[in-house]
Amino acid sequence: MTRSAVVRAIAFTSLAVLLLAIGAALRPLLAPVNPPVADPVLNATEIGFIQDMAAHHQQAVQIAQRLDPDVDPGIAALARQIRDAQSVEIGTFLGWLRLAEAPPTNRQPMSWMLADTTAAHKHSPSSRPSDSPTELMPGMATMTELDGLAAARGHDAEVLFLQLMYRHHLGGVEMALAADALLTHGPVKQAARDIMATQSQEAGLMAAVLSQNGP
Repeated sequence: MTRSAVVRAIAFTSLAVLLLAIGAALRPLLAPVNPPVADPVLNATEIGFIQDMAAHHQQAVQIAQRLDPDVDPGIAALARQIRDAQSVEIGTFLGWLRLAEAPPTNRQPMSWMLADTTAAHKHSPSSRPSDSPTELMPGMATMTELDGLAAARGHDAEVLFLQLMYRHHLGGVEMALAADALLTHGPVKQAARDIMATQSQEAGLMAAVLSQNGP
């Protein structure tokens, strides 16, 4: 190799080393080692509320399914309406939880509601039957009540269904009110407000029917 070739080789090698050094120095500026973490899809309150409301809706579907099919057509139609609407909402809630990579069930039901002492004071769970476990959400029926509804027929079934679903709706409204108070914006807050409006209206209808056709 000639002297000039050796000089060029050394020059190219030096240039390559220099470029590598410059690239290493600029790398933190061009590509941060710790890029910013994206905001979560849902916060903890939203996740807890959706998990609990999905479970709450699932029992409303059970109540509707246990109603004697031979009851008054108007009450049977109301049961189907509640079953169908809440089944759709359950699917929506579970879809949101999948997007947030959150489990479908809450290991600590209602913990999101009690995290804020003001909301907890205003909306403390109070709509529970006396023989239900303390971990149940507001308005939930016991297994004894569900079995009683499944066995009831005729007028007795109509009255028991309305009583259970009325209390269940009040519990759902209570949960939605708490979520609305804790959340500032977003689709979960809107869902809570929609639940308040729909279930308050249906609860009013059930109360009117019970007052006219009670025991």
